[in-house]
Amino acid sequence: MKRVVDYLVYIIVRLVISAIQSLPMHTCAALADKLSWLLSDVLHVRQKVIDDNLRHAFPNLSEHERQLLTRRHWEHILLLIFEMAHADRKIHETNWRRFVRLLSPEVLVRHLLNDRPTVIVSGHFGNFEISARMLGLYGFQTFAVARPLDNPFIDRWLNAFRRRYGQCILPKKGSAPEAESRLAAGGILAVLADQSAGPKGCFVEFFGRPASTHKAIAVMALAHEAPLMVCYARRADGPLNFEIGTEGIVDPCKDEAAAAGVRELTAWYTQRLEAVIRRDPEQYWWVHRRWKEQPPQRAQRRKAA
Repeated sequence: MKRVVDYLVYIIVRLVISAIQSLPMHTCAALADKLSWLLSDVLHVRQKVIDDNLRHAFPNLSEHERQLLTRRHWEHILLLIFEMAHADRKIHETNWRRFVRLLSPEVLVRHLLNDRPTVIVSGHFGNFEISARMLGLYGFQTFAVARPLDNPFIDRWLNAFRRRYGQCILPKKGSAPEAESRLAAGGILAVLADQSAGPKGCFVEFFGRPASTHKAIAVMALAHEAPLMVCYARRADGPLNFEIGTEGIVDPCKDEAAAAGVRELTAWYTQRLEAVIRRDPEQYWWVHRRWKEQPPQRAQRRKAA
């Protein structure tokens, strides 16, 4: 029965995507505006999580300002879905300059053309799907590690879409040897590094609060002496208009700060991600429970109280 339900959901998703593709992008933008109001002001989807995140991240915002930011956050997520439905048909090797502006491309290309392995770190900011797609259009093959979606039909469909543009998705469980092998061969690991890593993660400051962060990113960069780049793809001047930039690069072979240790390197890229998000906070996924885990000492004090 679950397989039947999953397949029906998959069919519905494909039909919705087809319907989105039939609409002009300006109509999609107007629809995102209306639906964001419905999600934030009427249905209050994930309101407590989002509002708590915004209160801690931006303590000077009023309740009204947080509500407006919540609405814009939902509008951004909806636009991302609409953009990816249209990008497959509209953005190609011959016309990508109409949609994407690269900042300091020589810096990005110089590192990616190097024979050494590279780790690209980003987060659920801007249109992170378009950045992976653009790397594929530029001829750079990347790989990522992610937990498979619960619906296997949607998971296979999305992964097939990503493979068409040069990105291989490895399952989170059991893929460590293959990830290590790809890096050792000079591969490019592209990873979203802004989700909670659970109670055993590396706790570093993120928007003024300790956030559990995966250690594996820094471990692999240090073990393979791979330059680590913090990159982003932000929506610049409306739907289907993007700016791809590099917020910082650190090289374990050259920079003492990177070679200092896993915690230091994790804190470094987390700070760079925060700087990117602060410039366009409406383009971040505040819907995530990023700070749901607490450092062991703080958790013990709360239990004792």
